[in-house]
Amino acid sequence: MPYRLNLMICTGTACVSNRAFDIIEALEKEIKKHNLDAEVAIVPTGCNGFCAQGPIVVVQPDGIFYQRLTTKDIPYLVEEHFLKGRPVQKFMYRPPERKEPIPVMSEIPFFKDQMLIALRNRGLINPENIDDYIARDGYKALAKVLTSMTPEQVIQEITASGLRGRGGGGFPTGIKWKYCRQAPGKEHYVICNADEGDPGAFMDRSIIEGDPHSVLEGMAIAAYAVGAKQGYIYVRMEYPLAVKRFKLAIQQARDYGLLGKDILGCGFDFDVEVRRGAGAFVCGESTALMASLEGKVGEPRAKYIHTVEAGLWMQPTVLNNVETLANVPVIILKGAKWFSSIGTGDVSENPWGGSTGTKVFSLAGKVNNTGLVEVPMGISLRDIVFKIGGGIPKGKKFKAVQTGGPSGGFIPESLLDLPVDFDALTEAGSMMGSGGMVVIDEDDCIVDMARYFIDFLKGESCGKCTPCREGLRAMSEILNRICEGKGQEDDIDKLEELGRTMVDCSLCALGGSAPNPVLSTLRYFREEYEEHIKQRKCRAGVCRALITFTIDPEKCTGCRVCAMQCPQQCISGEAKKPHRIDQSRCIKCGVCYDVCKFDAVIRK
Repeated sequence: MPYRLNLMICTGTACVSNRAFDIIEALEKEIKKHNLDAEVAIVPTGCNGFCAQGPIVVVQPDGIFYQRLTTKDIPYLVEEHFLKGRPVQKFMYRPPERKEPIPVMSEIPFFKDQMLIALRNRGLINPENIDDYIARDGYKALAKVLTSMTPEQVIQEITASGLRGRGGGGFPTGIKWKYCRQAPGKEHYVICNADEGDPGAFMDRSIIEGDPHSVLEGMAIAAYAVGAKQGYIYVRMEYPLAVKRFKLAIQQARDYGLLGKDILGCGFDFDVEVRRGAGAFVCGESTALMASLEGKVGEPRAKYIHTVEAGLWMQPTVLNNVETLANVPVIILKGAKWFSSIGTGDVSENPWGGSTGTKVFSLAGKVNNTGLVEVPMGISLRDIVFKIGGGIPKGKKFKAVQTGGPSGGFIPESLLDLPVDFDALTEAGSMMGSGGMVVIDEDDCIVDMARYFIDFLKGESCGKCTPCREGLRAMSEILNRICEGKGQEDDIDKLEELGRTMVDCSLCALGGSAPNPVLSTLRYFREEYEEHIKQRKCRAGVCRALITFTIDPEKCTGCRVCAMQCPQQCISGEAKKPHRIDQSRCIKCGVCYDVCKFDAVIRK
C-alpha cells in the first residue's frame, strides 16, 4: 500500500549544515508519536537547489514547499498538516515582493523557469538507494548501449547531440570520445573530473550528492564507447558527503552487476575508483589532474600530445566533468535529436556549431534567490538574474554578473539580454566555465572585485610557466596599488599588456584565462579604474584608502549608537547632539555607517 504523504527532505551540504538530519530525527519522532508511520514516509534527497532557504521539506504528492525549518517547528507542522490536513502557511516561501506565501514548489519563480536534464532527479530520489534511481529509468541507457548499440553508434549519438564539455572547455564530447577510441594503447581510461574549485561554485557537488548513479552510468557508457575497463573519479577533499555517496553508489552498482566483470552478462568489464584531490585549483586542468592521479605534482603540461592519445600513464584517456557525464544517459534514452533541439545553434553538420541542451549554474552573490539552477542554453542573463534569481536585494542597482568562475569575466547591465551560450559569453569577454555565476550590485567596487579574483588565481597558480606566475604577481601588485590610492597614470596600459601576454603565452588554460576579470572590467568599467587613479575615488565606497566617513550634523540625533560601536572610539559628542569623527584615528571600518539608522553617516 502506497504512503499517503512522502516528505522529500533535502540532505545536500547546504541543508545538512543547517541541521537537516536533526529535522529528519524530529520528524521521525513526531510521526511515530501520532501513529503515522504507515501513512507518511520520510525520504532524504539530494540538493533541492534553493540552497538559501534550507532546511527544505517538500510534501508530495501535492508539492507543498516548506523552508527554513527548525526542530522546534516540527511538532506543530506534523500535527497541523500531516495529521489534520492543514498546510502551514508560516513555513512556506514568501518572495520579497509578496505578502502571501507560495505553497506549491512548481509555482515558485526560482523553480518555474528551470529545465532539468542533468538535475532530472533533483529532490525526487534518495541518493543512497540505487532502487530509487532505477525506478526513474536509471541504468536503462547502459542496458540499451550494451545490448543494441555498437561503440561507434554510441559515439555518433553523442556527437549528433552537440553535447559540449560542461567543465569549462566546451569541447564536443562525441569528438573527444571518437579520438580516444581510435588512439592506440594497451589500456584506455575514463576519468570523471569532480575537482570543483571555483569560489561560489557547487554544481558538481550537488549532482554527486543528489544523484551519484547518473554520473556512474554516464561513465560506464563512455567506457563502453572508448574501450576502457577502468575509471577514476577525482573529487575534492572538501566534499566528504559527496565522496561518501559516490563510494556507496559504486558498491551498490557492483552488487547489482552494473559495475565490475561481465556487466549485465554482455561481456563488458568496467569498474570505478574514487581518488581524492588535495584542493589545488590547478588540478581542475586535465593534465594537472592526471599528474596528480599518478602521484606526481599537480602541474599541467603542454598539449602538443592530447590526453585522448596519451593521458593517464600516457595511455588514451577521456576526461569529462560531472555534469557532462550526467547528461549522457538521457541523450541515449531520448535521442540526439531531442537534446539538440534544446539550446542554440545548429550542430547537424558541425559539432562546434552551437550550444545544445541545458547548463547548470550556481547562482550566488547579490541576488534574492541564490542556489543551483538548470536552464536551457540561450536563456538571457536577465531571465536568470531577475526571473529565477528574483532580482537584487533591497532595491539596489545591478552592476554586473561574473560568469565562468575566477577566470571568467564581468558582464555589465547593458548586456543583460545576452544569450547564455558558449560563443556569446566568449565574445563578451567572459566564458561559460564550469557554471559559477556571481551577481554584484552598486555597492561593489569593480576594481576590488578584479583584485580579489586575481589574488585568488595568484595563490592557486602552480608557478610552472613564467607568463602565469609573473603575470598574476604583477597584476596583483598593480591592482592592490590602485585600490590603496597609489595608482599611476600608466597602470591601465600595463594591465592590458600583461593580460594580452598571459593569454598568448601561458602554458595552460588557467593562465590563458586568468586575465579575464581584469580585461573584461577594463572593457566595460574603465571609468572606475580611472576614478581610482586620477581622482583617488572609489564610487562604491569599498576601497578604504579612497573613502572618508563624516557625520551630517543636520541628520545626527546624538543617539550615540555609532560611538558605542566604533572600535577606535574616535566618535565623540554629547547625547542628543550632533557627533563628529576624528579623521586622524578613523580606520574606515564602516561600522558607524552600518549601524546608523538615520542615514547621518556619509561615506564618500
